Amino acid sequence: MSVVLSERARGSVALVVAGVLWGTGGLAGSLLGQLAGLHPLAVAAYRLLLGGAAAIAVSGKGVPRARIGRVLVVGVLFAFFQTTYFAAVALGSVATATMTTIGAAPVMLTVATAVRKRRAPRSWTLLSVVGSLAGLVLLSWTPHVETSKTAIVLALAAAAGFAILTTRPVDDPLATTAYGCLTGGLLLTPAALTLGLGLPARPDVLLVAVYFGVVPTALAYAAYFKGLTTAHPVLGALSALLEPLTATILSVAFLHEHLSPQAWGGAALLTAALAVGYWRPEPTSGRAAADGRGSRTDAGRP
Repeated sequence: MSVVLSERARGSVALVVAGVLWGTGGLAGSLLGQLAGLHPLAVAAYRLLLGGAAAIAVSGKGVPRARIGRVLVVGVLFAFFQTTYFAAVALGSVATATMTTIGAAPVMLTVATAVRKRRAPRSWTLLSVVGSLAGLVLLSWTPHVETSKTAIVLALAAAAGFAILTTRPVDDPLATTAYGCLTGGLLLTPAALTLGLGLPARPDVLLVAVYFGVVPTALAYAAYFKGLTTAHPVLGALSALLEPLTATILSVAFLHEHLSPQAWGGAALLTAALAVGYWRPEPTSGRAAADGRGSRTDAGRP
C-alpha cells in the first residue's frame, strides 16, 4: 500500500509541477512574440520545435517502433490543440479562449468517464470540477468582451484535443514529449512560415526562446505525462487549471497588474477546489474504487 501511495504522490507532484510551469509559458510566449515580432501561431510552432529538440537532446534516444503510432497521435493533437486555440484567440479574446479551453476539458473527461464506466463520478470529483470552473470564471471572466460563436466552437475543439491527449498514459514520458512536440511543430511550420518565422539573433530573444521551449514545454509536458501514469485523467485536466492561476500570480508579482476582489475570490476558490481534487482523487480503476488500491496497468484510463 505504501508503495502505491508513494507512486500516486509522485504523480500528483508531477501534475502540479506541469501546471505551474505551463503558467510561466504565457509570459514567456508573449515576451517572445513581442521581442521577435512573431504571430501567435509562429510562437506556438517555435514552442513545439524547440521543446521537442530540447527533450530529444536530454533523452538521447529514438522512438521504438512500437511507440511510433502513439507519438504521431500526440504530435497531431499538439498541432490541433495549438491551432484551434490560437484561432479562438484571434476571433475572440485570450481570456475567453483560455477559460473555455481549459475549463471545458475536465468537464468533457468527467462526462466521458461516467459514460464509459456507467458510473457517476464521486461527489468529491464533482465538487472539485464545479468549484474549479467557478473559480476560473471569476478569475478570467471579462463581461464586456464580445466573442463570436465560432471562437467558442474552436475553443471547445481545443479542449477536446487536450482531453483526448489526457485520456491515456504513456510508457516513456520524455520520449513521447520529445517526438510528439517535434511532430506537432513540424505540422505547424508550413502555416507559420506564411506568417513569418524569422527570429532575431539577439541574446534576449534567444534566451527567452530557449526558456520557452525547455521549461513550460519540454519539462512541463514530460512531467504531465509522467503524472498521468498514476493519476485519473480528470485530475490531469484539473491540473491544467494551475496554468491560468500561476500566470495571474506572476502577472501581479512581476507585471504589477491589479486584480479585482472578484478575481482574488476566483483565485482562492480555484485553489481550494484543486486542493479537494488532489485530496480526494477519483479512483483510476474499478478495483481502486472497491478497495483503494491502484494498478499501473490501467492507471489513468477513463
